[in-house]
Order: sequence, then C-alpha cells, then structure tokens
Amino acid sequence: MDSFDASRRTFLKTTAAGVAATSLAVKAAKSQAADANSKLRIGFVGVGGRGFGAHVKSLSAIAKDGANIELVAVCDVYEHNRNRAADYIEKENGGKVARYVDFREMYAKENLDAVSIGTPDHWHAIQAMEAMKGGMHVYCEKPMVKKVEDAIELVGVWRDTGKVMQVGVQGTSLPIWDAAREKIDAGLLGKVLMYQTEYFRNSDIGQWRYYPLSKDMTPKTVDWKRFLGVEEGLAQDQPFDRAVFAQWRRFWEFGSGMFTDLFVHRTTQMMKATGLRYPARITGSGGLYLEYDGREVPDVATVVAEFNSGCQGLVTATMAASETPITNLVRGHDGSILFDRPEASGEFTFVPERPQVTHISPTELPFEKQVLKTEKEAPKDQTRAHFENWLAAIDLNAPDTCNNPPDLGAAAIVLVNLGARSYREGKIYHFDEETMKISDADSSWAKKWEKISKERGKASHVPGWNAGDKGSTINDPDHQKLEGPWINGKDPAG
Repeated sequence: MDSFDASRRTFLKTTAAGVAATSLAVKAAKSQAADANSKLRIGFVGVGGRGFGAHVKSLSAIAKDGANIELVAVCDVYEHNRNRAADYIEKENGGKVARYVDFREMYAKENLDAVSIGTPDHWHAIQAMEAMKGGMHVYCEKPMVKKVEDAIELVGVWRDTGKVMQVGVQGTSLPIWDAAREKIDAGLLGKVLMYQTEYFRNSDIGQWRYYPLSKDMTPKTVDWKRFLGVEEGLAQDQPFDRAVFAQWRRFWEFGSGMFTDLFVHRTTQMMKATGLRYPARITGSGGLYLEYDGREVPDVATVVAEFNSGCQGLVTATMAASETPITNLVRGHDGSILFDRPEASGEFTFVPERPQVTHISPTELPFEKQVLKTEKEAPKDQTRAHFENWLAAIDLNAPDTCNNPPDLGAAAIVLVNLGARSYREGKIYHFDEETMKISDADSSWAKKWEKISKERGKASHVPGWNAGDKGSTINDPDHQKLEGPWINGKDPAG
C-alpha cells in the first residue's frame, strides 16, 4: 500500500462517525416519509454516458410502463449531465426532478428508497456503502468497486444492512450462464479444468477516446475537486483536464482500463457459468504497445487466475486487434462448453472428448458436437432486464435473487483488480478466501498440487458439483504396476 492509499484509509476511518450520523439522518427522513408516498423513490448518482444512456433511460421506460417507481432526483458534478438527465425524466415521466452536485445532500434530503450509481469506478464503494447504511437499495454500474479491499468491505455492509444491491454486469441476466452451470454441476464436462474468455476491441482513435470532449467542460461547469474525490482521499489534486474528466478509464487513479471496464464482464459471466468465485492465485501481464496517446492503462493484457477447486481461468484481449478473438469456453476432462453462438440466442455448443479417453459409449454420449439451448428465453433488452431483476428483488426483499449480487461482484473484482496490480507491480498474488487477505505468491501453490499427486488424492470440484467422480479420474495402465522406488535394491513390482 502506497502513502496515498494509507492516507485514504486514515481519512475513511476518521470520517466513519460522520458517515454514521448522515446515515441516521437519512433513515429518520425516510421513516417520516414512508407513508407519504408508496412508490419506490429512486435517485441517480452519476448521469453521464452509461448513467444516462442505460440507467436513466431504462428506469424511465420501466416507470412509463407502469412500474411502482418514481424517479425523483439526479446528481452529477457536471452541469450539462444533471440538466440533460433531469429534463429527460421530467419530459418522459412527469413531475419535478431535483438536481444535485453532492450525492450526500441528495441522500439526506430526498427520502430515497433506492439509488442507481453510474459514476467513475473510484467513487462506487463510498457511494454504494453510504446508500446502504442510509437504508437505500443500490444498483451500481460495473465494476462494483475499484479495489479489492473496498469489495470486501462492501460485501460486509451489504450483509449487515440486508439491502438489495445489483452490480451492473447486465449480461448476467441472460439465462445461458445458469443453464451451462446446471450441465457442469451434473458432470457433463467431467472434472472442470479451465475456462478461457476475452473482450477484444479495436479503434483508429484509441480506446475510450470516443467519449467526446466538449468546450463547455470547464472548472465552472464541472465540480472538479468533487469529481477527483480529493477530500475523500480517492485521487490526488491536479489541474482540470477535459480528457481526464470525460475519458477517465484511460488513467489508473479513476479506473483500470480493460481490466475493470471489459474483463469484469466476461469474468463475472464465467463465474456464473462455472460456480467459481474467489481465485487463489492471480497473474497479470501485458503492456502499452500501440496506443501512445497519453494513456496509462495497457492496450494488450492477460490475466491468469487459479482456483482452489483445481481450475484455471484465463481472460485476455487486445484493444488494437479485434477480428481474431479466442473462443469463450469451459474445458473439462469429458468435454467442453463453447459459448460460440450469440448469447441472446440461449444456445451454446457441447464438444465431447474422444470416447477412447472418457470411456463413455457413443450411444450414451454421441461423439459429435451438440447445440444445447436454455429453457428460458433471453430478454431482448439485457440492461432493462437487469434493472427489472433488481426491482423484483427489492419487491420480494430478497437480496440473493439479484443476478449479480455483491458477493459475485466482489469475486470478479478480486480477479481483475489483482490482475491489474500484478501487471503494474510485477508480482504474482495469492488471495485467501477464508481470511480475505492478499499476499505475495510463493512456491506453496505448486507444492500443494504436487503433494496431492504424490498422495494419489482425489480431484477437487467447482462449487455446486454433484456428479461424484464422473470424469474426474484416470486409469492406471498395466505397466504402472512397475512404478515405485527401489528400496534397498528391492524391485517394487516383486
């Protein structure tokens, strides 16, 4: 942890009492207003590109279609964003929408039941945790938070408050991942060994520079210090820069480039498909090989994650070559599932291994590719479906029914964030799921598996596995009877 991180932690501890007081004030205001309006009162924090185009527009459409919600307030540090979002809601849904620069003021004054957060990554943790402590449900754009430590803390707040929180990886509301997991848990693939995934892109102007810079972005229209989060210890003070403000994903203080903007999508989906959660060993690599435009984040990157259940995950991409991506798939001893068809089709492909290896009769498992299809139809609008899932969970008061709850969001953050840290710091990391502690990697990972092999141990499996030893053993050929050390010159074979 560098000195800036340390000062941030000190700040958060010294302001804990103030946050608690604010939370109590919010709860008191909400209690007084509970009978005044039976509709779910929702406010928006951050209504820029994604916050407006996905959050505001999706919830506005849902409200317009008769949902029992009311969009009452918006908050953004940029005057243009505030007015655009508020004007849109007033036109589409009617009523007067309050406009704020400070999210804490909105939390305290608007008697909100829920908030939708679409701010830059470095703000997510504080805004989400303060909302839940104040009695509000939360929809938070991905990534859930920027740092592993914040992810762990947020999961604790979520569990303690009992609030409903959805993390905005909208693809997790597709039924394909649950359908694949059912097949995996039933042993279709045998022992799961690896998943691989990607998120390739290309651009002639450089990634994230397609967010436009506007002449009216100035220190007069943008609350720059609040955007940075200087007082909260989120970023260091620096001169105003339109590119940093509008294209913040290019810079480490505010985001982590493809690691958190793109890798978190695929990683979360693969975790849903396999049942895997926290990785135990993480390696990140890559570099800035083409996009020399002042950015800090790499344009080529790969993260390799190892799991205690004896499985490896790989996520890789280039931001400057997109026509030859790798196939998204999960590999097992008996076969593989390929997500090689449009996700919205609800279809995926099973490719079996040779019967000479699996000893599964071709009449039982045909030795040919099979296209499998989910029973549930995929939603036409994934983002809207993700918001509707959140609202349904609130209505049921069932936090675990969200398609991407904080415990899943945190697992994905551990993988992508430690992958980014590994790339930047030149280290390999271990993560202990029991203690939630990070440490530098050593030889213990390799030695662990060597020990199991020496002891002729049994294979470990992904969480949810219920297929016994199916596809999880190997056979000893007759000549292995000759194996073993010669002790005192005696042949082990007799």
